[in-house]
Amino acid sequence: MSNDKIIRIGGASGFWGESDMAVPQFLEAAKAGKSLDYIVFDYLAEITMSIMARARSKNPDLGYATDFVSAVIKPHIGALAKQGIKLISNAGGTNPIACAAAVRAVIAEAGLDLKVAVVTGDDLTSRAADFAERREMFSGEQFPDPEQIASVNAYLGAFPIAAALDQGADIVITGRCVDSAVTLGACIHEFGWGVDDLDHLAGASLAGHILECGPQATGGNFTDWESVTDSMDNAGYPIAEIAADGSFIATKPEGTGGIVNIGTVGEQMLYEIGDPQAYMLPDVVCDFSEVALEQIGADRVSVSGAIGHAAPDSYKTCATYSDGWKMVAPFFFIGMDAKRKAESFAANALKRARAKLRASNAGDFDDVLIETLGDDSHFGAFGQTGETRELVLKIGVKHRDPKAAMLMLKEATGMGLATPPGLALFAGGRPKPSPVVRLFSLLVPKSKVSVSVMVGDDAQQFSEASGTAFDAATIQRPDTPTLPGNDEVMTEVPLVKLAWGRSGDKGDKSNIGILPRDKAFAPWIWLALSTDSVRERFAHFLDNPDDPNSVERFYMPGTGAINFLLHDILGGGGVASMRNDPQGKSYAQILLAAPVSIPQSLAKAL
Repeated sequence: MSNDKIIRIGGASGFWGESDMAVPQFLEAAKAGKSLDYIVFDYLAEITMSIMARARSKNPDLGYATDFVSAVIKPHIGALAKQGIKLISNAGGTNPIACAAAVRAVIAEAGLDLKVAVVTGDDLTSRAADFAERREMFSGEQFPDPEQIASVNAYLGAFPIAAALDQGADIVITGRCVDSAVTLGACIHEFGWGVDDLDHLAGASLAGHILECGPQATGGNFTDWESVTDSMDNAGYPIAEIAADGSFIATKPEGTGGIVNIGTVGEQMLYEIGDPQAYMLPDVVCDFSEVALEQIGADRVSVSGAIGHAAPDSYKTCATYSDGWKMVAPFFFIGMDAKRKAESFAANALKRARAKLRASNAGDFDDVLIETLGDDSHFGAFGQTGETRELVLKIGVKHRDPKAAMLMLKEATGMGLATPPGLALFAGGRPKPSPVVRLFSLLVPKSKVSVSVMVGDDAQQFSEASGTAFDAATIQRPDTPTLPGNDEVMTEVPLVKLAWGRSGDKGDKSNIGILPRDKAFAPWIWLALSTDSVRERFAHFLDNPDDPNSVERFYMPGTGAINFLLHDILGGGGVASMRNDPQGKSYAQILLAAPVSIPQSLAKAL
């Protein structure tokens, strides 16, 4: 095996329902002599699993990402086969066998001879009762009633995917696996890595992490959005050129929109990783703190320096379950005193609804959330003050009975002629109650999960390495940045002048990654963004704003980046939340407005 071997992998999908632009881009690249070896697809999120589980319960032939068949296989399988590009996808969702059957039918119709493999074993839903005594790994809550469970899935790793490729598979379909496993599996197969090639595994896992959200690595959700705004209609999808040591170059197809630079790749590296020295995956525990990013050409960024530790002995497992109903409805107020008018309207609408709930002995709402948008309320105590003359009011309620949740909307709209002036009711159809789907996370020993790899009609049990219990307390933390000697006059600039930032969610936690535009800024940013200052800036969202442990801060000396982890901040997170931003996607934008004091010489250099 040559150590200078490079494999090229394209990331085509970051969620179920994303644009179908990627595959045509990758096929076109072959005309310029830049053909790919693999295309990988990530379709799954926790809420997606619950949606697919419901679909499968109604129709045993459903429960997978039908887009993979209709928008990828059907129109492109001939061209993909001609170029010899292999596909790896978690499109199987809760029904990978049915997904594979649908793919095989299209292949047969096209007259092609391709091997389709399926990885199963992640679906533990039938064993829900076995976990009845377990506690949620973050909140400590008791496992829900098994009758409420929609799905239970272990996050499988990459070695079963590699095993399928070893047996000649052209297309590998999995159920729930970690997002980066579809990339890592190809690398394990191509380079012959074993479970002890930890740094290599960590590097390719980072490559998978960069690819897994599609154009978020090529200009999507980028802090410097204006630099790409004119080309994002044709946003390029990311490509990783991965070497035998796990290092890689991030790039995109020539002639496509967006950009690949240290900012876009660095933001995606920080996205939703929690503790950057303990990014837990089934195949390796990754340490990204020493990763180096280097711009080596137009739309080409070199990524190296990931460190790997032994794989854990358990699979992270996520259950989704029903927990009542919610109704969330927007209203619009226009004119002077818009905020006070909206608050008055909301208070009276809730009074009416609660009076009817009491009269019918239905019980009060389980939760009520009133939010406004347009008055800087997302910035909390740091918002700009002043008269707001246009405002979006959102009223949200939760209740065990969908009819009780609907009552809030009925009473609010019924006040249309008894409201402060300036109310503009929502256009289109009225909102409807939707189920509250909550997430329950737990660890399941690998020895308790049976994984199977099926290539064609041949199914074989896959023997997963047992792994090692990982203790984050043993991590050697890096030295934090120290300020250089300075006797200059200081000046304040907004953080966005000094850094890029991106944020996201993990359950009811939010991660905010801050990447200095120049490592020289890192000491000043570290000084300004203490855990206390960040906790104060997000106090209006935190469940426990007085808890000093509600915000964690991690330093990454390779890039000078800081990663923040904010606990219990998303109102339950995901579909369980009624917040305007239930996934914390805007939190980096809020933090980038924070002032940072720097020497005037640095300010002038900006």
